[in-house]
Amino acid sequence: MKIAVLHDWLETYAGAERVLEHIFRIYPDADLYSLVDFLPDEKRGFIGGRRAKTSFIQYLPLARRYFRHYLPLFPLAVELLDLKKYDLIISSSYCVVKGVRIREGQTHICYCHSPVRYAWDMQEEYLSTTGKGKGLQGALIRFFLGRLREWDKRTAQRVTSYVANSNFIAQRIRNCYGLESTVIHPPVATQDYGLCTEKEDFYFTASRMVPYKKLPLIAEAFAQMPDRKLVIIGEGPEAEKVSAIAEKASNIDYLGYQPFAVLKEHMAKARAFVFAAQEDFGIMPVEALASGTPVIAYGKGGALDSVTPETGLFFDEQTPQAIVGAIEAFEKRETISPAACRKQAERFSERIFQTRLKAHVNAVLSSGLSEQEAPEEEMDSASPVAA
Repeated sequence: MKIAVLHDWLETYAGAERVLEHIFRIYPDADLYSLVDFLPDEKRGFIGGRRAKTSFIQYLPLARRYFRHYLPLFPLAVELLDLKKYDLIISSSYCVVKGVRIREGQTHICYCHSPVRYAWDMQEEYLSTTGKGKGLQGALIRFFLGRLREWDKRTAQRVTSYVANSNFIAQRIRNCYGLESTVIHPPVATQDYGLCTEKEDFYFTASRMVPYKKLPLIAEAFAQMPDRKLVIIGEGPEAEKVSAIAEKASNIDYLGYQPFAVLKEHMAKARAFVFAAQEDFGIMPVEALASGTPVIAYGKGGALDSVTPETGLFFDEQTPQAIVGAIEAFEKRETISPAACRKQAERFSERIFQTRLKAHVNAVLSSGLSEQEAPEEEMDSASPVAA
């Protein structure tokens, strides 16, 4: 069986790339395709040194730095990928690669990190945070994103079977495409975190400091609780906001970027890990649980799959007041067992991911779903930029 693995683009190693890494551990002889591949040589280890077969976007002017600016061409680029020789296609998709064309007899299994966010329910948030939602520019972007949304929904039918990375994303697939999916949570390197039963009297949070992670929100909450210590690790566009809050609050230690060993030590010793983002899944809460550390999380998104009443609690709003209330409720509870946290984290191990994904692929192949006829479409009507 000839297998192709697709990934939207390759430029870094993050959560989606962890999934890609483990797909290749299951299918080491598969070929890799991507819209662009700008990974530096020293970071290619997670894909075994492979170089992806890429689309024409790779060769456009200034693509290395600005390939995202070619978003209007992405649907056309993915539809021009020639995958006729493959029996099985596995896509790791958060943008457009799930829309690849298939022929009759091919099986396409999509591991969906999310339907393309800025074309669906996060469009206005995307426009407001980028400052591109006003005037003629905003109108043109909304027009294009509407066309992209139409293309995304239409080409969703090409996929034989969807795998969602959480129940939250399974619902989004249902809402956007009207299709069902199988939930297989992404792999977490739980083996890299040791169970710590001796906790110290501080709370901890860490993340890339981008707006949706809500790190300033957590800092603001602890600034209102001067008797409770917070340690923050991370860097990014919102670092200045976090630093400004920490400078005025003697109970907040902002450490900026730190190596993994320092992050892991704080994760293990913290009284609890505080998580305010609405994530598709959320790797860091599981890493905290693997350390035996309870999680206090925003009660929407993928955290609902990983955090249980035995391992943490939720707050209902992304406000400082809600976080303060959650901290107070947490401290009134009976002690959460570090062993229970670790046991919960093991449900998301790399081994379980590989076992479940391979079993799902085998089940789809044996079900005969691949015998369905691929839809015939005209190329000039498939791309949002045609017309």
